[in-house]
Amino acid sequence: MIIKTIKTIPGSEITDPLVFQQRRTLIKAMAAMMLTGTSIRTGLADTSKPIGSSVPKSPFSAHELAVTPADATKNYNNYYEFAFNKEDPSSLAQILRVDPWSVEIGGEVEKPGTYQLEDILSRHTLQEYIYRFRCVEAWSMVVPWVGFSLGDLLKTAKPLSSAKFVKLTSVHQPDSMPKQRNNAMLEWPYVEGLRIDEAMHPLTILATGMYGDILPKQNGAPLRLVVPWKYGFKSIKAVVKIELLKRPPISSWNKFAPNEYGFYANVNPDVPHPRWSQNSERLLGSGFFTPRRQTELFNGYGEQVAHLYRDMDLRHFF
Repeated sequence: MIIKTIKTIPGSEITDPLVFQQRRTLIKAMAAMMLTGTSIRTGLADTSKPIGSSVPKSPFSAHELAVTPADATKNYNNYYEFAFNKEDPSSLAQILRVDPWSVEIGGEVEKPGTYQLEDILSRHTLQEYIYRFRCVEAWSMVVPWVGFSLGDLLKTAKPLSSAKFVKLTSVHQPDSMPKQRNNAMLEWPYVEGLRIDEAMHPLTILATGMYGDILPKQNGAPLRLVVPWKYGFKSIKAVVKIELLKRPPISSWNKFAPNEYGFYANVNPDVPHPRWSQNSERLLGSGFFTPRRQTELFNGYGEQVAHLYRDMDLRHFF
């Protein structure tokens, strides 16, 4: 499977050389950490560890894409548990407790259980996945995630044939999360869902790092979902529970405003949001005069995922 190549990259999307070099250095440090069996959480702080080879690049990574500068990605966040604006989560999220962390897997599986994050990471090979990320609010970025296949994790629980959907639940930590504490806007904890074939698709990952570093708290630490062909709100942060179900779960935004946020939420320039167009997107970190990018169906991953929606009316199943 080959990710669609972007033939022409505008100058505005070219990665700053310093940013790129820093990223490669940190990736080498992370690789050394994994080779020596050191946990991600502590390894980068231990500068005495030798530097090994780079984190393996996933064959599903779009290496030709220009990565968005890390500062832009880390300081512009949708994280409604902390704030409704984009600027405050980067500071407010630092109070979130992420250690220890465990993930419960249950529902329609042969082997339900609760797994410590360290045990999960020790059983999976971390790889670098450079993906486009498109927000439903019509802005986008390119992020070098570090993670592993969600499907591989689900296989360890041995899904039953009755498992048709996957429900993911975010952490409920109201003493750390102001909007959870105040029961603001959404019903907490945050819930998202996928069809089982979407969850098992090799493009779908659980990320525990980005830019060669551990995942920042405001970006979903310590473990988040990334589904690159769907709008960003589907990529739930701070996952603590995964359930395999017979029927589709009711996701948070779909429950709050079903006419605006569909269950599938595939990136589609032909299906506008009720209050704005989805034809184009603003590149995060770009200049004021940088032209908007034309949005692609399935965020440019159509060759890999369009078959999942064969014979479906994407205006109805938006």
